[in-house]
Amino acid sequence: MAAKVERRTVDLSAYPDLVVIYLGMRVNALTGLKTLAGFGPKIARSVEARPEGLLLHENFLFSLFPPHAGMRQYWRDFDSLERWARSEPHRLWWQHFIRNSGGTGFWHEAYFMRGGMEAVYDDMVRDTGFLKFAPQRPARGPMFTARGRVRASGEATIPAPTTEEEFYSK
Repeated sequence: MAAKVERRTVDLSAYPDLVVIYLGMRVNALTGLKTLAGFGPKIARSVEARPEGLLLHENFLFSLFPPHAGMRQYWRDFDSLERWARSEPHRLWWQHFIRNSGGTGFWHEAYFMRGGMEAVYDDMVRDTGFLKFAPQRPARGPMFTARGRVRASGEATIPAPTTEEEFYSK
């Protein structure tokens, strides 16, 4: 006799501002293998430092060919995620990446408990996620930052690692 499937769910009422973010890095060129491999230890150390507001971090692999690795993170709220993304070491990683993607493409998609989603795709040579079905727009003006894309209220507590002008003037 077959056993019944054990179904469970979760009570997320203690996390009204929960943000789930998926991130991925895809190798676009041979040099991207080194870039991708170099991020593993950096991310591991960052997670071990237990950034305030990070509830859970999970790594996974989208594909072996081309190599496309990813992670999913659960954050207590958008402000915690944004504060970490604009602080060390993430700020330095981002500044380095926007100068040279190192043969990779990077993307993230964020989903908000209170509603809304946002995403950005950098040097992705093949469409993935929302890019496959939603109208594409340049990441300019209000679409430049995650706060702008999700239409979050208030001001960031830490300035962005780079301004839109600096980004596009390089």
